[in-house]
Amino acid sequence: MRENLIFSNHKITFFFANSAPRRTKNTILGFLYYLCAMIYPENFESKIGFDTIRREIERRCVSPLGLAWCDSMAFSAVHAEVVAMLERVDEFLSILQSRNELALNQIFDMRAALKSAAAPGSYITAEQFFQIQRSLATVKDVRRFFEPEERTKAYPRLAHLARGMNDQPELTAEIAQVLDKFGNVKDNASPELYALRTSLQSLTASLTGIMRRVMAQAKQDGLLDNDAQPSVRDGRLVLPVAPMHKRKLRGIVHDESASGKTVFIEPEQIVEANNRIRETEADIAREIIRILTALTDQVRPLVPEMLDTYDLLGRFDFIRAKALFARDIDAQMPTVEPKPGLEWYHAVHPTLLLSLREQGKEVVPLNITLDENQRIVLISGPNAGGKSVCLKTVGVVQYMAQCGVMPALHDNSHVGIFDKIFIDIGDQQSIEDDLSTYSSHLQNMKFFINHSDSHTLMLIDEFGSGTEPQIGGAIAQAILEKFNSRQVYSVITTHYQNLKHFAEQAEGIVNGAMLYDRGRMQPLFQLSIGYPGSSFAIEIARKIGLDHDVIDKAAEIVGSDYINMDRYLLDLVRDRRYWQNKRRDIRQKEKRLDDLLEQYNGQIDSLAEQRRAIIHQAKAEARQIVETSNARIEQTIRSIRETQAEKEKTKEVRRQLEEFKQRLEGEADSEHDVTAPLPKKRQPRSPRRKTEAERPQPTGNAPLQPGDNVLLEGQQTVGTVIAVEGKSAVVAFGVLKTRVELGKLTRTMKKPASGKASSVSRATSDDIRDRQLHFKPEIDVRGMRGDEALQAITYFIDDAIQFDHKRVRILHGTGTGALRQLLRQYLDTVQGVRSYHDEHVQFGGAGITVVNLE
Repeated sequence: MRENLIFSNHKITFFFANSAPRRTKNTILGFLYYLCAMIYPENFESKIGFDTIRREIERRCVSPLGLAWCDSMAFSAVHAEVVAMLERVDEFLSILQSRNELALNQIFDMRAALKSAAAPGSYITAEQFFQIQRSLATVKDVRRFFEPEERTKAYPRLAHLARGMNDQPELTAEIAQVLDKFGNVKDNASPELYALRTSLQSLTASLTGIMRRVMAQAKQDGLLDNDAQPSVRDGRLVLPVAPMHKRKLRGIVHDESASGKTVFIEPEQIVEANNRIRETEADIAREIIRILTALTDQVRPLVPEMLDTYDLLGRFDFIRAKALFARDIDAQMPTVEPKPGLEWYHAVHPTLLLSLREQGKEVVPLNITLDENQRIVLISGPNAGGKSVCLKTVGVVQYMAQCGVMPALHDNSHVGIFDKIFIDIGDQQSIEDDLSTYSSHLQNMKFFINHSDSHTLMLIDEFGSGTEPQIGGAIAQAILEKFNSRQVYSVITTHYQNLKHFAEQAEGIVNGAMLYDRGRMQPLFQLSIGYPGSSFAIEIARKIGLDHDVIDKAAEIVGSDYINMDRYLLDLVRDRRYWQNKRRDIRQKEKRLDDLLEQYNGQIDSLAEQRRAIIHQAKAEARQIVETSNARIEQTIRSIRETQAEKEKTKEVRRQLEEFKQRLEGEADSEHDVTAPLPKKRQPRSPRRKTEAERPQPTGNAPLQPGDNVLLEGQQTVGTVIAVEGKSAVVAFGVLKTRVELGKLTRTMKKPASGKASSVSRATSDDIRDRQLHFKPEIDVRGMRGDEALQAITYFIDDAIQFDHKRVRILHGTGTGALRQLLRQYLDTVQGVRSYHDEHVQFGGAGITVVNLE
């Protein structure tokens, strides 16, 4: 019995015995399919765009160790394995996003050197030992990073990997005894090496002295140029001599220049010294090899463990590369379900995302759900409307997740596990195999039917296309019904009307449409589930300018039922977009209302707290008055007793007590009752400016200065000027500071009363409290004249600064813009104003100025 296995453009034929059970053949074919996927992975991965993702991850690796893990990255259908891979990436992503740094820069692939060292007598070079030393230092840093208990709890899976590595502290110490910080063998690596290098230094110094004397004599004899310098040939010191003098300078000729104008001669006086230097250098090389061989003997038993450590170090590099890629594409950790299905929000194709980002464009995200009740989504819509992109997005995101790459979607998404992913995308015709486009599709459909089950995800593009539409649609419907009976999960794109009708009637299948803007005749690249899409063939034909008689003839040929159906789909798309926009607007307004409600509740809480503070202060003042009264009465009684109730003295004391009582009653008459409820509404202040004649002028000719004592118009409380700013001043009445116009202040020789309770009169305090409790962060000056509006805004801004409001609104309307310009000129002069701008267009635009205060 012959079976054909189709994988992309490859057809492989297998032969089975006639008695072989069908279930056995399916199992074998399924295994062979994945074997082919390993042989030809580029076909599957390139069709969904995962090959680009693999290259992006490779580009972020810092060592061949990480690249090796990239090469071995493969699809897994084991739920626990997928979860573990994704959680490791998520933990490393958290490290990248935190202020902690896990450096993985010093990583070298020393596996080949370690394997070669397994043979007795072999040795690792000094350079290789230096790279091993730096790699083990990186291993030590990784282990140390995860040692704190809080990090072990925060990154449990990475901490578990780190515990499997050994930084070999004894070996590192031994290497440090042999190599210096530059990777060179130290002079004191052994006593023999120290003696040899000391001897070499002496020989070199002696040789230098001899060479200097030889050169001086040769220059004196005219055999060398004055600027001639010695050089080295074959490791021996030589002199550059002109060919005409080479017989005059006794020695050994080692080389000559390419032009033949210079001969390099080793003078006979230094031949013996050069020989001894070469012998010493050879002894040094043999001693270094002996030292490295001894050091390699210590490494040999550790090779298997060190290879495992390097494997884990490469794994950390690989996980880091996947985390960097996840950060670049804004991928997030979803919930991974142990069963098939998917519920995705804001899924994007990473390759498309990176490509559009380079062009300064944004990708349209995909929201899609496949579950037990909605296993197959049949997507229809116009050409170039995003159907194939939607299909490839589903394929690549699912494949990413099951390969352990963080999928590009939001963290509230759910990703299921599929045992198999089948794709039929693009033209797979083959001249060699005598396969047309439609034949290749049917071959794939045959394989899908034979090997699919409820744990299979299928992605089929242009389902049923490639042959005569009527029979092609019928065969496609029959195949779709077969898929549905096998309870497979699938995303399928098509233009066939009969498949759209079938999807409306069959359980487990749902229609989907790619949205299209009829007004601008442009695709929106958005998937909407629940109804089929239109091909927009008539509209597109009209847009490109096809003759009306041709379009009308086509409509006549296709029939009124098709045209009416297409119009119904168009209207459905239009209505759906209309209500979607309405819902979006409502959500935005609800959010704005919620923000305002939260803001007003916060202000209410703040006012309540201020009210409690004011009442507390009033009670404290009342207690002080009572205490003062009691003290005065006790003093009076004591005076009467001390004078033994002399008649005249008693009268005088009683008279003073009566005056004190009247003063208290007078102050009480001018104050508000602290137990009475706060007034509900503040009377608006007149915006009219007082004339110069009406304003009280400060006494004296000199202007007010900081430190002057002043009286506020209509009050007897003495305040102190803190600062003078233009036509106003900041005045301190005890602990209370306020901004007052200069015209309302009068210089006085009186001193401010001591004590916080008596620093401001009760009438002034209550007036300020009343204004603060009823202050509204918004003023309407529409309809006022310029000077009236400016006066009102002046009081409004002063109160806002005094009561510590950070943001206020001024309603001035648009009109000619003169009022808006006038008030903004004033705002530029106020020090407490940080910035101002027009309100958002939805809430008044240029007719309202929003002022941000310090």
